[in-house]
Amino acid sequence: MIWQSVLEKFKELFGSEGEIGVYFAPGRVNMIGEHTDYNGGHVFPCALTIGTYGAARKRTDKKIRFYSLNFEHLGVIESSVENLKPEKEADWTNYPKGIMWAFGEKGMSVEYGMDLVLYGNIPNGSGLSSSASVEVLTGFILRDLFGFDVSNQDLALIGQYSENKFNGVNCGIMDQFAIAMGKAGHAIFLDTATLEYEYAPIKLENAKIVISCSNKKRGLGDSKYNERRSECETALAEIQKVKAIHSLGELTEEEFEEVKSAIGSDIRIRRARHAVYENQRTIKAVKALQNNDVTLFGQLMNDSHASLRDDYEVTGLELDTLVEEAWKVDGVIGSRMTGAGFGGCTVSIVKDKAVETFIEQVGKAYEEKIGYAADFYVVEIGDGPKRLY
Repeated sequence: MIWQSVLEKFKELFGSEGEIGVYFAPGRVNMIGEHTDYNGGHVFPCALTIGTYGAARKRTDKKIRFYSLNFEHLGVIESSVENLKPEKEADWTNYPKGIMWAFGEKGMSVEYGMDLVLYGNIPNGSGLSSSASVEVLTGFILRDLFGFDVSNQDLALIGQYSENKFNGVNCGIMDQFAIAMGKAGHAIFLDTATLEYEYAPIKLENAKIVISCSNKKRGLGDSKYNERRSECETALAEIQKVKAIHSLGELTEEEFEEVKSAIGSDIRIRRARHAVYENQRTIKAVKALQNNDVTLFGQLMNDSHASLRDDYEVTGLELDTLVEEAWKVDGVIGSRMTGAGFGGCTVSIVKDKAVETFIEQVGKAYEEKIGYAADFYVVEIGDGPKRLY
């Protein structure tokens, strides 16, 4: 069991006395609805059975000691609950530190430190939300160790607040929400403007969800993510001069076509068009699933990728290659990039009988074209965070 090896490492590093808790928070994949979450639109993510494991113990002083089995070369990184601030040398620990800071900002001061050992089996930098997984996990641990009165939905909002204000990534709510609120066998149909949500069962008769990891690393903070967000905000402000709306997510395709001439540049028209059309695709996709029309769902996934490639320009050679090769495989119902883009992963729905061929064929073509291998994960939809021990 993975959690047992994390606990063993904790005891080896920090000793076995006192109460040590072991916890898990999942990663997530977004089935459709990309770059809509900060545009007031809908998203359709689900939690995965891969994620981040943590062993933690409360301390009686102010010291925090962090260790990650994924970054063993960094050793134990020490900090303090006093004067929490982001530091380059703190590396990955800026995520858990950010959560401790955010709890304080929300009136729940973390008075004592803790020892924490983490291990994630989400590919790092893959776009399956390893950072949000660490954030939600840390929040869940703080709630358990210190008895804070917060719901899982609060943990999602605290995670987003921390990533925005502490780590400087202007992310929407989707990643943290999907992880904190995950439910096995279901995706979450979330309206990011209101946080209203419903669980929708993912019934894939004789098909699997396959994640293809491009192995092209990306860093969100220094990518074009914030630039895209700003382009959409400008487009929204231009539309607001002619139509009373709060977000691009409020517009139908027809309404957008009527007001797009108010947007002052062709690039911003394309960015806003993606946000509007992608939101409508997401609404249609959930309806398709409710009607057991997996074929239509797959077609909408394909259309989503084309829009992300052409209008939003966040795919790049690696992701386009994975998707275009996937589309050639008989038995692929739909395939698209998932996550912020600029590297990371694609998500495909593949018929059971075609999964092996898919991995072999797409893998071979990708390595020939890109020069290094992709990794493939046949995934299942899992629950949100929990205490394991």
